[in-house]
Amino acid sequence: MKYGYARVSGTSQDLHEQISELKQAGIADDKIYSEKFTGTKADRPQWQKLSSKLQPGDEVFFTKVDRIGRSVKVAVDIVDDLLERGVKVYIIQLSGYVNKSNMMGKMLFNFLTVMAEFEHDMIVDRLARGKAYSKKHNPNFHEGRPRRCITDRYKSIYEFSLTHSIRETALATNVSESTVKRIKRQIRNEK
Repeated sequence: MKYGYARVSGTSQDLHEQISELKQAGIADDKIYSEKFTGTKADRPQWQKLSSKLQPGDEVFFTKVDRIGRSVKVAVDIVDDLLERGVKVYIIQLSGYVNKSNMMGKMLFNFLTVMAEFEHDMIVDRLARGKAYSKKHNPNFHEGRPRRCITDRYKSIYEFSLTHSIRETALATNVSESTVKRIKRQIRNEK
């Protein structure tokens, strides 16, 4: 049986390109598992679901080595586990199966996983440097969720919350309790 696995790290990233490549490789829609989860950990929900179904003789397709994992240990552990269980691993970008039964195949796979981890580390480093630069040079910089713009609706939610509980306010205004708390906190801090 042929299966496909697609993964991106961020919720704002898109899986469509990987899924399209997997379909072009002949993987049926219902055999493609995808998720938005970090590649530095092996205990990903969809990966665990797929891995538990795999039988000897099955094949798992990945678009690139870094979709298996973004750390050498994670990628090597996953591939070694699959190969030991008799599952073939196919990398579309390389147009071939992972073959760790010879020195050249082992070296190529290990080199690619090292490069995937290196690329991940470079991204993390660039983000950290960018944040540090922005903190130093931009007085309005702050991490996390952008500040909420206080609209007339939020002002009315705040006014309602002054005479009602958080729960009552959330139910009456059709927003979550945490949204009510954030609105109250922001308006108080801006006064």
